[in-house]
Amino acid sequence: MNERFAADWLSLREPADHAARSQPLVERLRVEWCRGRESLKITDLGAGTGSNLRYLAPRLPAPQQWTLVDHDPGLLGCIAAPSGAGTLTLQTERMDLRDWALPATGTDLVTASALLDLVSADWLDRLVRECAGHGTAVLLVLSYDGEVTWTAADPGDAFVRAAVNAHQERDKGLGAALGPKATPEAAARFREAGYRVWIEASPWHLDAGSLPLAGPLIAGWVNAAAETFPEQAGTLRDWGTRRLEDLRSGRTGLQVGHRDLLALPNVR
Repeated sequence: MNERFAADWLSLREPADHAARSQPLVERLRVEWCRGRESLKITDLGAGTGSNLRYLAPRLPAPQQWTLVDHDPGLLGCIAAPSGAGTLTLQTERMDLRDWALPATGTDLVTASALLDLVSADWLDRLVRECAGHGTAVLLVLSYDGEVTWTAADPGDAFVRAAVNAHQERDKGLGAALGPKATPEAAARFREAGYRVWIEASPWHLDAGSLPLAGPLIAGWVNAAAETFPEQAGTLRDWGTRRLEDLRSGRTGLQVGHRDLLALPNVR
């Protein structure tokens, strides 16, 4: 994915992401973990252009010190402090997440958005060890859960969803990805490490007004499914054209499943 396309895609999905996120989990984080701290040290993994920062910073107590980690300097260069967040210090760090580790000085919160389903089991194990070793809270949001629901069904929906979900488990740069299994796998590992864990649904709800996001999303599904089943490429393109028109006309709506996960150490 080229840098400009990546930035455009992140911009398109940000309103849907922010609308979908679990507010009760953020409130639990704020009350049970953040309240009473003199400051918050927060590390955002796969930060992109800073969507997670823009959502969380105004909702958590100040002052906050953010370290935003991403491999793409172009995306990091788009990050700016959001309004209404109080006292805020930002530091960007260009790094391949394969090499990431928590700083020795510690972090109060590790967070990531739309990342967990792209990582491998080994990478997740390392994340849990790092966070548990430092007693760090964890908020992992908008992880794809494999559920795609159309309000009016099409015969091709189940095949496309299965093909996309299989594609999600390919290597995305951090080993064979956990894909839709990511959130339950993370929950089990954090519980084994002594964390309290909460999971809430955070689905996108798309309709005729969501075409700027839905168009690239459906096109991406068609491409992913065609990579898995190249002999079905023509049928898949027809499905994509048909479903986009169904959405445009209002004949159907679309829900794309995600999960948010909060993990808090038992000792504050």
